[in-house]
Amino acid sequence: MPRIVFMNDRLVPEDEARVSVFDHGLLYGDGVFEGLRSYSGRVFRLDAHLDRLWDSARAICLEIPLTKEAVAKAVVDTLAANKLTDGYVRLVVTRGAGSLGLDPNRTKHPQVIVIADTISLYPREYYEQGLRIVTAATQRTQSAALSPRIKSLNYLNNIMAKLEGLQAGCVEALMLNHKGEVAECTGDNIFVVRDAAGGRSGRLLTPPPDAGILEGITRNAVMELARAAGIDCRETTLVRHDLYTADECFLTGTAAEVIPVVEIDGRRIGAGVPGPVTAKLIDAFQKLVRS
Repeated sequence: MPRIVFMNDRLVPEDEARVSVFDHGLLYGDGVFEGLRSYSGRVFRLDAHLDRLWDSARAICLEIPLTKEAVAKAVVDTLAANKLTDGYVRLVVTRGAGSLGLDPNRTKHPQVIVIADTISLYPREYYEQGLRIVTAATQRTQSAALSPRIKSLNYLNNIMAKLEGLQAGCVEALMLNHKGEVAECTGDNIFVVRDAAGGRSGRLLTPPPDAGILEGITRNAVMELARAAGIDCRETTLVRHDLYTADECFLTGTAAEVIPVVEIDGRRIGAGVPGPVTAKLIDAFQKLVRS
């Protein structure tokens, strides 16, 4: 059955969902996007995703031609048209068609696109047994060059690091910033648990925004869940040594949800299996999204 895609003001079959070859989103990665999840027919933190989309658009002087309410309705309608209760949504806004030059003032008709489908980012066994990841040589783009808080269509920086991970036999890779500090993975935020021996809940640590990260919606939800569970959760500068010597490690993201990491750069993390704090937060997150 062909998918149904929302394009600008209507739902159309996927083979009719087209953008111009002169669209600056295609030519230059000039646009913004969000990835969202629907659970049991409800979109998880839709308002937070739309706020971030609008912030990204404002930061690049892109005027979204629809209201937030209209875009929210488009997301819900696209899921319904594809008969999805548990699904993944890709919401894209491009600059629109223009000339072959860079000048955004010569573009017109920004495109608003909503795609809904199912997604399984990682095989189930990775959630049960944990991921192996490596550190990529490709650095996270410096914040002074492009703010990581802008979720833009240009993901080449992340793709280059992803290739390094895949070439090393790993499905994900860790990215450092220009100071050698831990930033995030190619598509996920990263957390470590320290001082959790002897049944203690320990401390949950994650890089701060100024490390060069995208402040993930799932990341923020997990931090809220940790604090509600009495776990000391902090944003702090991390280096690879902090990861190598951690008791537990896990990643968060809209598509990935919460997934354990058991090995980084050939170093076993903790006991080499998903830890109890990670398991507790996975369970809490699943209850949250289904509540």
